[in-house]
Amino acid sequence: MKLKNVRTIEPIHPEETFGVEMRVAISKAEGAPRFALRHFEVAPGGCTPKHSHWWEHEIYIIDGEGKIDTGEGPARIEAGDTIYVAPDEEHQFRNTGSVPLRFICVVPHID
Repeated sequence: MKLKNVRTIEPIHPEETFGVEMRVAISKAEGAPRFALRHFEVAPGGCTPKHSHWWEHEIYIIDGEGKIDTGEGPARIEAGDTIYVAPDEEHQFRNTGSVPLRFICVVPHID
């Protein structure tokens, strides 16, 4: 078993983002054979790039509010929401609120 607090993990600032910090909480380094668990914090007014990729996401919104833009248009998101983003589905997360938008994202190992 591995136990750590997400606040102790050094943040990564992904390319082509504005106001986004990602912390990889669980990965192959912790011995996880298939999936990575990532913690995102998006500052008010911040966003991820609009993009798509071959892997799926399972997402849980911890705190804040915002919008997820998809090929079908924008949808409002808030704390407590769960989101499934299918493989190759275009998406973008935007913080439209006044506090950080924080969410957990589970993905297969992509390296």
